[in-house]
Amino acid sequence: MGVLKKFEQRIEGLVNGTFAKVFKSEVQPVEIAGALQRECDNNATIWNRERTVVPNDFIVELSTPDFERLSPYSGQLGDELAGMVRDYAKQQRYTFMGPIKVHLEKADDLDTGLYRVRSRTLASSANQQAPERAPAGGPAARPGGYGYPPPAAAQPAGAPPMPPAPPPGGRGPASPMAQGRAAAPGPLPGARVRHWIEINGTRHQISRPTLVLGRSTDADVRIDDPGVSRRHCEIRTGTPSTIQDLGSTNGIVVDGQHTTRATLRDGSRIVVGSTTIIYRQAEG
Repeated sequence: MGVLKKFEQRIEGLVNGTFAKVFKSEVQPVEIAGALQRECDNNATIWNRERTVVPNDFIVELSTPDFERLSPYSGQLGDELAGMVRDYAKQQRYTFMGPIKVHLEKADDLDTGLYRVRSRTLASSANQQAPERAPAGGPAARPGGYGYPPPAAAQPAGAPPMPPAPPPGGRGPASPMAQGRAAAPGPLPGARVRHWIEINGTRHQISRPTLVLGRSTDADVRIDDPGVSRRHCEIRTGTPSTIQDLGSTNGIVVDGQHTTRATLRDGSRIVVGSTTIIYRQAEG
């Protein structure tokens, strides 16, 4: 069973009484959990063949309405999210420089249902000589991302020098989720890339350069959702693939960010109306 599914089941066990009202907000805990996973992947720093360090201190910025709903339960929710990060790190063989913490903060510039994730690496005094290692048990970690490099004093003996921080004006550690994912490597020359989307567990192959999604029977993929327009949006495959709003009534949300056009990467979450679509691509 996947880490996100286990987390979702734990949260469902808490959705009683007060939690039932809290989680009716547009931002769902499992969405935040997925964003924390991506934040780890995008900010993973390889020190050597046996050690890949990821952030351990996370701040989740929420709109005022969502923050007011969730803040009374931030301690319990933060603990659950930290546990999810720990489980994911075990699966990916990531390590930490200190204890994992997840905090909620209010951001006045965000609308209801939107969020941002910031992260950094904080070394505890007990881990200044060697980072905390998540138990082995998963596939090798992948490099990439941006983030706060661990302090020089926190590097273990014999570790290679850490890369310098991003220059002013470059990619910073507080980007919105729609912009905060590291660019995926392009396909190998001559490689064939398959594209598809997943809606409610059903896979829809993308076999043409464009795919129109909407409520109309004329759409390439019909979505029976009253919040979806007849011709809601269009996916264009390419390098990179993109999604374009077609003048819909309710717009599109890509990886937690309202937008009219966005670049898609494997695993991108698209929300139209009340329907969530997962974009996928792979070589072969």
